[in-house]
Amino acid sequence: MKYENEIEIFIKDFVKDLNEGTASIFAGAGLSVPAGFVNWTDLMAEIAHDLGLDIKNEKDLVSLAQFHVNENQTRSKINRKILEEFTEDTKETENHKIIARLPLSSIWTTNYDQLLEKAFYKENKVVDVKYTKNQLLTTKPKRDIVIFKMHGDVNHPDEAIITKEQYEQYHSTHEPFINALAGELTTKTFLFIGFSFTDPNLDYVLSRLNFRFNKQQRQHYCFVKRHQLGDSQNPDQATLDYNIRRQALTINDLKRYGIKSLQVNDYSEITSILNEIENRYKKKTIFISGSAESYEPFEKNEAVGFIHNLSKVIIENDFRIVNGFGWGIGSSVINGALESIYSNPIKFSENQLILKPFPQFETGEKPLKVLWEEYRQKMISQCGISIFVFGNKKGTETDIIEANGVIREFEISRENGNICIPIGITGYATNTIYKMIASEPEKYYEQPELFVPIIDELADPKTTFEQAIKIIDKLLKQLKK
Repeated sequence: MKYENEIEIFIKDFVKDLNEGTASIFAGAGLSVPAGFVNWTDLMAEIAHDLGLDIKNEKDLVSLAQFHVNENQTRSKINRKILEEFTEDTKETENHKIIARLPLSSIWTTNYDQLLEKAFYKENKVVDVKYTKNQLLTTKPKRDIVIFKMHGDVNHPDEAIITKEQYEQYHSTHEPFINALAGELTTKTFLFIGFSFTDPNLDYVLSRLNFRFNKQQRQHYCFVKRHQLGDSQNPDQATLDYNIRRQALTINDLKRYGIKSLQVNDYSEITSILNEIENRYKKKTIFISGSAESYEPFEKNEAVGFIHNLSKVIIENDFRIVNGFGWGIGSSVINGALESIYSNPIKFSENQLILKPFPQFETGEKPLKVLWEEYRQKMISQCGISIFVFGNKKGTETDIIEANGVIREFEISRENGNICIPIGITGYATNTIYKMIASEPEKYYEQPELFVPIIDELADPKTTFEQAIKIIDKLLKQLKK
């Protein structure tokens, strides 16, 4: 899909930050509204009515919450509203799911709900949630993601940041959060999602969190929906003209804080952009599928050397490798990758090699075949490219047969939209996969004109292993662009 130049540049830069481990997301109320939760205006509608005010005429909702506390000398009703509105069993949106699959180490939010936590739990990630100062002092072992909930959590509504007085005192009552965020803002690239220019949180976040830096400040991004005639905020041309002008001024003002606005025509575009970010990140991860009881017609040392060099060239092109330690293949994959990594540890990292050995015994009530299927699904879902080699196993007695597991990994790869590259000269299941693709390439590739000549060469019996490595090296360099 083609994007506007500004968004295309952002996607490239943000994927680069993901690869370097320097990307983060700041989630606002707009991320949770599509899931069925209320926005600030709906949350405060009943509170405004109790005060004899019309919510339609109120813009400063933080002051509205303060007025309620002033009048009643208690915030019990506000606490109850938070519990009522944010504790329903609501499902995460597609945006939550994509965010949870991204390799983020931290995420910040002003939301009270627990949709982000749920999304990360479903991805089997260890989540460390922080919404009190004391929680900042502890670290959950083996955590994958830290969720900083700056304004509190739905299960503790009495401590949720919502009144004007709380916002005014935030810099002293929650100073550790400000310091932690200030540190991340200088070392990570943030993408703000779900913040609107009418969201009362945004002004407070920007003004209270020491968000101003010098001219060398890090670049951050924010999604902004363009105003359009006929939408809920623009019933007529005069209102549209006014809102467009005000939005332009606000966008320009955000530049003071290092936030670049990415304009979209519809909120669904945000999901499309997040999908593209995930897909491009995954395309830097290659799944090597294969097994080999026999290396015929090649000598074992020759075939093992080829797999070794295949891993080397993948690492040296700055891709990651995921491998299930296939029989007769896994050791060579590991040795080739580690040779490249240890020869240049400044440029390459052990994080580029992800090993997922298949379980050898049944655990719990799940049969071994079910466990293997789950393993395959999990491994391949992390990748954007699948390379296939050999694919044979021992049959009855001395027979060598096609490995059905490699065929299954091809099917899963295709279901996940991976670019599939069979090295057909290695024969067996890999050659079967090549023939399947070659018969209907349009079913398997978005750009068959690019990939078909490559897999044809890799299946040509005249192609040597040395030539195959050069072909793959050239392909990987093209895919990096």
